[in-house]
This record gives sequence, C-alpha cells and structure tokens, in this order.
Amino acid sequence: MQAIQMTALTEAPAGVSAALEAVSGFDTALVNGFARVSEPQNAALAALAAGVAGSPLADAVAAAVSKVSTGAIGAEEVSALAAARAALLGAVHDALVDQADNALGRSRFEWSTTSDSAAPSPLAAGSRAWLGELAIAGWRGVDHDLVAAADQTVESLLADPALRRLAMLLDGFTAELGASAPIATMDRIPARRWADLWTRALLLSWRGAESTAPETVSGRLLPLGVDLHEHGTAVQAQLHGVLEVAGAPARRVRVSVVAAKVDTIVGPAIWQLLGTHRQLLTALAGHRTLEITDMPLLATGDLLWDDDRAKVGEAADPFVTATVQLPQAQAPAVAPLDRDPIHIAEPVLFEGYRFRDGAMELGDQRIRVELDALPSAGPLTTVAVTNSSLMIGLLRWDGGWSVRPLAVRRKVKSTLTDFHNGDWALGPTDPKVAKAQAKSGDAVAVLRERAGRLLRK
Repeated sequence: MQAIQMTALTEAPAGVSAALEAVSGFDTALVNGFARVSEPQNAALAALAAGVAGSPLADAVAAAVSKVSTGAIGAEEVSALAAARAALLGAVHDALVDQADNALGRSRFEWSTTSDSAAPSPLAAGSRAWLGELAIAGWRGVDHDLVAAADQTVESLLADPALRRLAMLLDGFTAELGASAPIATMDRIPARRWADLWTRALLLSWRGAESTAPETVSGRLLPLGVDLHEHGTAVQAQLHGVLEVAGAPARRVRVSVVAAKVDTIVGPAIWQLLGTHRQLLTALAGHRTLEITDMPLLATGDLLWDDDRAKVGEAADPFVTATVQLPQAQAPAVAPLDRDPIHIAEPVLFEGYRFRDGAMELGDQRIRVELDALPSAGPLTTVAVTNSSLMIGLLRWDGGWSVRPLAVRRKVKSTLTDFHNGDWALGPTDPKVAKAQAKSGDAVAVLRERAGRLLRK
C-alpha cells in the first residue's frame, strides 16, 4: 500500500505565501476599481508586477501597471494584469502539486504545448471591453446598468459554438453580479471568487479555437469514488477512477456528468436527474467496473462520457483499486487555465488514522477533513467518517491541505461496512431514508409531469 508522507505536507513550498499575498492584494484592489488609484492599490499593483518580474510577462505587466496609475487603461492592460494574476496562481498550483506528488510518490503526464495559430474571435473583443469596464468601476461600482451592458455581448457569444465556454462563463458571471447589484450596499464582497471569474473570462477571450483533438480509448474503468457538487440550479457527479488500457500504463481519469435542477430537488432525489447515464449510475451503486469502447479522452484526464459506449462489468472494490492500482496509475496533465490551487483534487487512500476535534491525525500530523462538504445524496455522515478506519478521499488545498471524503470503511455492529458517495445512485439503500423519500413524494416526477402539462398547453 502506498503511504502518504504527511510530514512532506507540513510546510507550504517556498514562495507560496508571497505569491498568494500578491494575488490577494490585487483582488482587494479590484474591489474599488482603477478609476482612481489609491496608494494601497498602487502598492498591490507593484507587488503583482514584482511577482512576474522574471517571466516573459514582465514588460507587459510593468507597462500595464504604469498606465493604470495614470488612468490610461484599456483591454490590453487589464488582460496583462489578469495574465499576471493567473501566472502567480499557476506557480502556486505547480509547487503544491509537486509537493503532493513527492509525498505520494506519484508521477504524472506533462502538458504538451501545441502551436495554435487560430486568432481570437472578433466577437470576444466586446467581452474584453466590458471586463475592462468592470476593472475600472471595481466591484463596489457595479450597478444594474453596468451588468446590463454585457447582455448583447453574451447573446452574440452564445450564438457561436466555438465561444460557448466563454459565453457560459460570462452568462453566469453577469447573473451573479446582477443578483448582487448594487454591490456598493453589500456587507461582504466575494473578492477572490469574482476575481477568479474575471481573470478566466479575460484569458478565454484571447484564445482561438481548440486545435487538439481528444484521444479515443477503450478499456476497463475502475471507480475510486464520486465527488458530488450541488448548486441550486445544477448538480454534477464527478467520478475519479483508474483506466486500464491494453498495452499502456494505467492512468487516472475523471468522468463528469451534469444536470440542471431546481432548488427544491435535494438529497437522494438528485440522482434521478442523472438517470440518462444508466450504466454509470449502475456501476457506482454496485461497485462495479465499466467497460468503455472508443470513448474520447482529453489530455486533462477527462473522459467525455457517452453512456452508449459503456457497459457495466464485474464487481470491483474501490478500496482494492485504491490499494493496488492507484499508486501506479499515471496522473493526468493539468491544462494551463486550470492551474489554480483551488482545482487540486488528488484521490488518496488513508489508513492508520484517528479523529480528534474534527481533524484527521496521522502520527504527529493533523489534516482538516471537509465534514461540511459531505453530500446529502449519499450515506456518508459525520459519524461514519469520524468513526472510520479506512478512507478514500480527495487531497485538496485551500489555504492549507484538507481531505474531502469519497468513501469510508467502519464497523457497524462489529461488522466492517463500506459507505460510498455513489451508493444511492439508483436510490437510497438506507431503509429510513428510502421511507422518508417515499413519504415526501417524488419531487422529480411531479416537476416533470407539471412541465409536460405546460408544454402540452
């Protein structure tokens, strides 16, 4: 069994704190905007420029900072600042991933850069202009008029399939800003989140069409665990697993399936929204493998899931997979735009630990466990996790290392019992939960019937 060296994760790599401090300073500067640059904002911009002084971005960022200070700021200047922010977070990401790989003794694919001569779409220029206006106004200067100014741009982007990624990001971003406007009255501003969205949108606006075609693979997929992400209007199930392909080393992959929802659909009922992925859900509920045929695989390790190209296979204990296959499986490369510490999610098998004060102790080291992130759509509870003896979890980083549980093994009436996030993919197996769900009625069926009735009118 592969052991994690917790001592290797005790201290953050050199330079991480300084880089994050520079990013935080810039995010704070964005709150009030660059219409009138104050002394603290000047210091934050100078720190950002200093952070990339030894990189190819140095000249562009230094020039942008100079222009911002004089009030002459345009799309190229704000884009340079966004690039500098992303570069610092990318450096932090790389340092932390290297630290985790060393602690776990793992290897990963390198990202292969491809020459992309495709020019950015002229339609994206409008988004850059609007994002520049946001930077000038700052979050506290955002009102309904400024948000509405992006409507035509978003509509144009949505009409072009090649720009759908940027369009969806801006559509969600403007909706979030609009729901919060006028932002000047807000007590607390999510500066980091909005700066993340602003940065990503600006960088996406400069990208040409994707030129790298996905690889097509066939083989056996062994699930490790599923991470559920639930929002008021959407749900995503992200499976982490090991893919075995004949004649090639095993590799780590992800499968993400998403469905729209309303906020009244919660708990085990959300699995019904993903019902079109029957093979995937059956494998999750039954702890079985999946035989996949000619399925697209991106360089990031993401399988573009097609349930028609998958077939449920034999039984496979995720804890055995985590013990035997996971340590040797090659980790995927990370795309440049995804190099942010918040995206780190490394599946790890933990054993020989104990819980104290809500934290996992491994020898003399402690690591926070994300008990507040346990989904209501599965059987994992705080009691199950804190009384477990074996765990598959995602090693994550958000200001420090933490673990998000995907599956645990614990004693129930002297019998070792496994609990996985995906156990209820075909319906709750806990009689009490199933009875409560039956008593409350099938919310998904009711909403579908009402929607059908409206469409027939």
